Amino acid sequence: MSNVTIHVEGVGIRFRLDRRGRRSLKDLFGSTARRSRPGEFWALRDISFEVRQGEAIGVVGRNGQGKSTLLKLVAGVLQPDEGTVRVNGGVAPLIAITGGFESNLTVRENVSLVAGLHGMPRAEVARRFDSIIAFAELEKFVNTPFKHLSSGMKARLAFAVVSQLDEPTLLVDEVLAVGDKAFREKCFARIEEMLAEGRTLFLVSHSAGNLKRFCTRGLYIDGGALVLDGPIDDVLERYNRDYPAVKH
Repeated sequence: MSNVTIHVEGVGIRFRLDRRGRRSLKDLFGSTARRSRPGEFWALRDISFEVRQGEAIGVVGRNGQGKSTLLKLVAGVLQPDEGTVRVNGGVAPLIAITGGFESNLTVRENVSLVAGLHGMPRAEVARRFDSIIAFAELEKFVNTPFKHLSSGMKARLAFAVVSQLDEPTLLVDEVLAVGDKAFREKCFARIEEMLAEGRTLFLVSHSAGNLKRFCTRGLYIDGGALVLDGPIDDVLERYNRDYPAVKH
């Protein structure tokens, strides 16, 4: 079992719709895990699966069904209300273009900050700095504050930094939809290099083409539940059968 990189067992997480709401005595003194609470809903419930080293997993489902929440649980950004999430080794999360970046710091400063937050030694950041900037195509903007970059530039910088991390698992959430076609192809080529190195990919995407390009296995999430875990073609076929109007 040493080659299992992600183990998710019986996971559930709930959110409040608002900050208001009255509770009954039954709510207050009932079981903490199972009692109902006004204004709360389960974003995910009873989710279990394993991911092995080198697998490329695509997460499929409609908006608002829990896909990104699942990615954040794996990344450790969120903690489950029930069940367990265990990750063997670190993760390189590309789940928000501004995640970890400080708007008032320059591009140069942000590269050092974000790479450092993920455990890259200062000397290694310095060694890889030029290649990060070249990949992001931001040579003329190294002293520009992050807040002044376009959304495409921010996405390029985020991917350039995260793809340089040596973590065994890469988490990607639709952020590659930002940016021009040429840069997306460069990102895709880098992902293929990382997979060839034996890395694990956990990808949330609405693009059937991207999912089929990278992934051999899929997880279909609907209504906060894991509907199907199987070959990516089977998962996409089931999803399109359930929601034939959804176009990829």
